[in-house]
Amino acid sequence: MEINFEGVRVIGFDADDTLWVNETYFRDAEEKFTSLLEKYETKNKIDQELFSTEIRNLDLYGYGIKGFVLSMIECALELSNNQVSQKTILECLNLGKEMISRPVELLNGVTEVLEQLKDKYRLIVLTKGDLLDQERKIERSGLSQYFHHVEVLSDKKEKNYRDLLDHLQISPSEFLMIGNSLKSDVLPLVGIGARAVHVPFHTTWQHEEVLEPVENNGYITISTLTDILEYV
Repeated sequence: MEINFEGVRVIGFDADDTLWVNETYFRDAEEKFTSLLEKYETKNKIDQELFSTEIRNLDLYGYGIKGFVLSMIECALELSNNQVSQKTILECLNLGKEMISRPVELLNGVTEVLEQLKDKYRLIVLTKGDLLDQERKIERSGLSQYFHHVEVLSDKKEKNYRDLLDHLQISPSEFLMIGNSLKSDVLPLVGIGARAVHVPFHTTWQHEEVLEPVENNGYITISTLTDILEYV
């Protein structure tokens, strides 16, 4: 579907899996976690229970690595009937520390896109996750110079976007959001009258998947981030 990009003056970017690699590291950690607990349950059962624990804890811990680590520990205790060793708990903690310590790996074309857009639009980052971790990644990425504002949201629903745009005095009709998640970065923006661009990443967390078919009114899907330069 073609959409009109005229009137856009502010472009928002998701961070994880839009500007840099993120979800791949969670998948790697999940694989290591299942190996730690293989004597207690099957891989499929461990995966299912970890995901259920994460979702159950979202309202308590929010998104990000710290909540993921706490959910791993809780899941390990439950699946082992509280028999899991202190060593395994320590290894779960170390998995989280390894994730936090990873260098930021920019996705292809990110710097090129930001260089070409920085003088034409006001650029902002709208991401969710742990505040300290996201601030750290912004700093390590070397991209902070391109953005007028960085916002770490507790969630990415219509109300979150509407409240933030109101606070920043940005009209939805002047706003374009770019991100990898239909559920978090695209559909809520379309719902409040903004425009959006979907840039799929090769892997998506189960919680971010959109299972029901959606009409792509108000957004387009592109293959790589650099494709956006054909439109704006």
